Amino acid sequence: MQRDVIIACDFSSKEQTLQFLDQFEDVKPFVKIGMELYYACGPEIVREIKARGHRIFLDLKLHDIPNTVRKSMKVLSSLDVDMTNVHAAGGVEMMRQALEGLTREDGTRPLLIAVTQLTSTSEDVLHNELLITETIQDTIVAYARNARKAGLDGVVCSPLEAGIIKTGAGEDFITVTPGIRFADSKKDDQVRITTPERAKEIGSDFIVVGRPITAADDPVAAYKRCCEGFGV
Repeated sequence: MQRDVIIACDFSSKEQTLQFLDQFEDVKPFVKIGMELYYACGPEIVREIKARGHRIFLDLKLHDIPNTVRKSMKVLSSLDVDMTNVHAAGGVEMMRQALEGLTREDGTRPLLIAVTQLTSTSEDVLHNELLITETIQDTIVAYARNARKAGLDGVVCSPLEAGIIKTGAGEDFITVTPGIRFADSKKDDQVRITTPERAKEIGSDFIVVGRPITAADDPVAAYKRCCEGFGV
């Protein structure tokens, strides 16, 4: 699996997003389109960014009954994204149905990954709010194994768990890790975070980087710094 840096384009408008991407003249970064941008602009923003030559991770985190997720994924499969996701908490059958809906008639499909636990979830939140008694690491590994059982390609996890997921679900199981910050960056609302260099050491396949790039004075330089640190 080739490593890559994915830029989280967490903007609220088409204009902001395209203005940001216009700064990248010599490279077409892999980008993440999340709920904020997708809900603001709809599928057209996906088509426009794809037409510009970018690979796209459509990060909508579907989590519903299996039939609804399957039908929704069938719609999303027409957008020609490169990666999309569901919540592993929806269970094995939901993830299987998601995979079925995402697979086109010719057998092709984007990568499908599952969210284990959000990087903003602490051990305290896991136990006292979600009422999960296992440790956060044990919970994440169990969710990853369920995703593998359902036929998915990998999971979204914090970089701190990438190594244990490789051990628990297989070295070829993809780990996509947000919660990346430079050593001199603010944590913002993330809890389980690390640097690009450390994410490479731990075994992340893809890192998702938002504000350290999008809010930088020089986003292109910040992106290149991130790629160098991650070894791509």
